[in-house]
Amino acid sequence: MTSLFTALTPKPVRTMPAALALLVAGTLSMASASAQTAGTKTTSPDQGTTESESGDSKWAIGVAGGINKKVYRDFDSKASGLPLLTFENKYVHVFGPGVDVKLPSLGPVSFRLRGRFVGEGYEASDSPFLQGMVDRDSSFWVGGAATWRTGIANLSAEVLGDAMGNSKGTRAKLQIDRRFAAGSFGFTPRLAAEWVDKKYVDYYYGVTPGEALAGRLGYQGESTVNTEIGMRIDWRVAPKHAVFLDMGATRMGSAITNSPLVEKDTQYGVGIGYFYRF
Repeated sequence: MTSLFTALTPKPVRTMPAALALLVAGTLSMASASAQTAGTKTTSPDQGTTESESGDSKWAIGVAGGINKKVYRDFDSKASGLPLLTFENKYVHVFGPGVDVKLPSLGPVSFRLRGRFVGEGYEASDSPFLQGMVDRDSSFWVGGAATWRTGIANLSAEVLGDAMGNSKGTRAKLQIDRRFAAGSFGFTPRLAAEWVDKKYVDYYYGVTPGEALAGRLGYQGESTVNTEIGMRIDWRVAPKHAVFLDMGATRMGSAITNSPLVEKDTQYGVGIGYFYRF
């Protein structure tokens, strides 16, 4: 599932902890990294949190690190660290590897045009089982998003397409989350379901005829739905300083778990970071 956090990426990377699109998405989503901490009013690409209520610009910088345990066979999980940057005003929200352009709201429902980089895929050197496979690259995804703030929980939806044409795929996600405050701490549980189409599954989990071996049969996937559960904890250490921890688990759909490249059905991610808000 996805999450509520984001990161600034100086160059494309193929494996980015979901808790860092804390990153993405996301969502880990890293994801899922953004500056939602106690007392902030910024939002992340994967969470419906409180909108900026004025035209004042808001900045935050920081650092984050995390690790993702991917579902690929014998995959070499690697820890990653990245600088973070968020910026928000009345018209735009920049959240590390992504950007939202704000559209007019309709009551409690807000709408946005969205673009975000999602760290996915692999290099053949990441696993002995992937030797001979062509590298699968991460992509920048664009589309639209809507968030309904009900007063009880935040319901969000997004539909994105692969703007770089690596997978040529489409993805759509529904998420529910709510932040519970406890003094200087905040706890935000989330539950999400993400549909990915056949092109996405073929690219990231398929095996072409030219890549097939005796122990690695050719595979063409179908569209599927992945489900995620996660928790973000933020701690306002001081008025301008915040620390966050994000944990998430994503259960892959059958079209992914049936791939010969996959040995597990659940992917885990953990991320931790620090923000300074101006």
